[in-house]
Amino acid sequence: LSLLTACPECARRPYMQTREGKTLRIVIAGDRGLAGGYNANVFRTVRELDEAETLPIGKRACDRFGGEVRLCEKFDSAEAYELAVDLCRRYAAGEFTKLEILYTRYVSMMSQHPELRQVLPLKAPENATATAVLFEPDEATILDTAVPEYVTGAIMAAVRESFASEVVARRMAMDSAGKNATEMIAELQLEYNRARQGSITQEITEIVAGANA
Repeated sequence: LSLLTACPECARRPYMQTREGKTLRIVIAGDRGLAGGYNANVFRTVRELDEAETLPIGKRACDRFGGEVRLCEKFDSAEAYELAVDLCRRYAAGEFTKLEILYTRYVSMMSQHPELRQVLPLKAPENATATAVLFEPDEATILDTAVPEYVTGAIMAAVRESFASEVVARRMAMDSAGKNATEMIAELQLEYNRARQGSITQEITEIVAGANA
């Protein structure tokens, strides 16, 4: 794809043109809750960004923004390709001028961060020059064929990484909840033992006082 974007003929294609207009943003959130701040972080990032048309993926995102329900867990390559073809068609027709994906980047078991990625328009590599590679039938046709595949890969990669982040966030949240519950039970047991010991001590005191009387 980088070889194609360096081609002068490809530079005139819609996928390479930077234009003013509407942005379409794919927002990927979780299918379920109980995942700590995973979904809240995504929605907070949406509020901080410029206004855009939103295409949600993930039940929580679909519930918030409306539209067709697409579950992250069941989202497959066929669905991604169908979505990518439709988005490329709309982009080429000028319905929007920028395509972005807001997803959650997996850093580690302890860290996952929302990240915004621009998918369209394509950007030629810095200092890109035309090469002697021969494309058949021509560079522009190959670019038009390759872009939907590229967008498909970008969407699938973002959905899979977001889903992995959701699973990890839920695991850490449940582990933290389990530890907190264990600590709470221990504290309540200690309070119960103290109350029970106080009650026994009081009964003994009353028995002794009654015997002395």
